[in-house]
Amino acid sequence: MRSERRNELREFLMSRRARVSPEDAGLPAGGGRRRTPGLRREEVAVLAGVGASWYQWLEQGREISVSPSVLDAVARVLRLSDAERRHLYLLSGMNPPTPEVAPEKRDMCDGLRRLIDAWMPFPAHIMDLYYNCVMYNDAAAIVLGMRSDNTQNCLIDFFVDPVYRSRSHSWERNARRVVAQFRAACAARPDDEGFQEVLAEASARSPEFVRLWAEREIEDQGQIRKELEHPLAGLLVVESTAMKVPARPDLSIILHTPLDEANTAEKLEWLASPEGRRGAMYPVAG
Repeated sequence: MRSERRNELREFLMSRRARVSPEDAGLPAGGGRRRTPGLRREEVAVLAGVGASWYQWLEQGREISVSPSVLDAVARVLRLSDAERRHLYLLSGMNPPTPEVAPEKRDMCDGLRRLIDAWMPFPAHIMDLYYNCVMYNDAAAIVLGMRSDNTQNCLIDFFVDPVYRSRSHSWERNARRVVAQFRAACAARPDDEGFQEVLAEASARSPEFVRLWAEREIEDQGQIRKELEHPLAGLLVVESTAMKVPARPDLSIILHTPLDEANTAEKLEWLASPEGRRGAMYPVAG
């Protein structure tokens, strides 16, 4: 595996180097014909501020000491995308940096809206890194209580929304998992002020959150079983699944799938129908 990784590192750096012309890198074009396209190894080394021998050894996949700052300098010279930069870290045996949203991928809202609307009549919503609700479909509004008069932060509303607390049969079981998942998200960005703001508000408003936070449980986002008592449809049993879109690592798509209990699928279809919508004046949060 190490030999394969070295070979891939060599081929990857050579191919990225070939894409960048001297003019692209701010170097004079020169009059002579170049034997290879793109930048020479020595030019990459000079532009990145590293030794020519060191860069040659890196490209050859030798066992050398590397640092994030040096890899970032090489990535800058080779004009690597965020995905390519993370790939360089992995091939070099380093933990990759936190994914960033590429500028050309920031405007994906229309496509994501179509995705969650296509999930009807089942609830679906999208959260940002800080558990703020970005958008939700009609079923989430009817069934899960996504509405304008709560905080629109899924973590805080889980603890402080009285409608949700009065309707959820699975609140006690799921609370610890929700907090553990939020702690894992915080740990990935320990200096992010956005997480600290949500943490401060949740701590100020919910002693139960404070107690669970002190347990220091850690869990990745995944699937959670939810049992909700809807005032019109009765018991609903769904399974929420958190999904990531690699192009938008700042977002999580939460899809709710009905389980084979309590005729949940049929009830969700009815709640999304015109008849059900007319009666759904007091939605269940969640």
